[in-house]
Amino acid sequence: MEDIDVRYDSLLNIHTSGRDDSISNLTNYPYEPTPYEVLLRLYNSGYINKSNTLLDLGSGKGRVDFYLSHETKCHTIGVEYNERLYNKALENKKSGGFNRSSFILGRAEDLRIDNNIDRFYFFNPFNLKILNKVVLNIINSYDECNRDILLFFYYPQEKYEEYLAKCDRFELKDSISTADLYDNYDEREKILVYKIV
Repeated sequence: MEDIDVRYDSLLNIHTSGRDDSISNLTNYPYEPTPYEVLLRLYNSGYINKSNTLLDLGSGKGRVDFYLSHETKCHTIGVEYNERLYNKALENKKSGGFNRSSFILGRAEDLRIDNNIDRFYFFNPFNLKILNKVVLNIINSYDECNRDILLFFYYPQEKYEEYLAKCDRFELKDSISTADLYDNYDEREKILVYKIV
């Protein structure tokens, strides 16, 4: 995957590769960009198009935002609490010339969800307590303005899946397997797609 990740970063004129554990703790998890092959699978699902606005929770250096806005022409908003990663995303935005992507420095659980946001992306950015607050904010936004909302969970933690299965406001719409992209089978290699009901 490394060759593909380097190639796409170069194509988009950004630098998003490499895991970063320096900011991880019991609340917020390490920076690790979603592999481009996984993002390609999400793009090919057809769940995101130019009429959508995607909120990337724990956006790091902005890979998800830049790739999906480039491929689908959707608008993206990245939320990142770490100032160093946030600044790197802004550098990438400038170098890649991405005018459909914006970034917010702040905590996801404190964010008010605008009524135009209808897609949400998670790659295990934080613990279950924060996820619960974020999900309640999304539900409140949906109740204020009913719209077609989809949530994408890549490589979901078991705790995330259990939590979402118990939430009567969510319905599992799809499970997009990404297991074939790797040599060793891993049942977590998937993107779960939920919709609010």
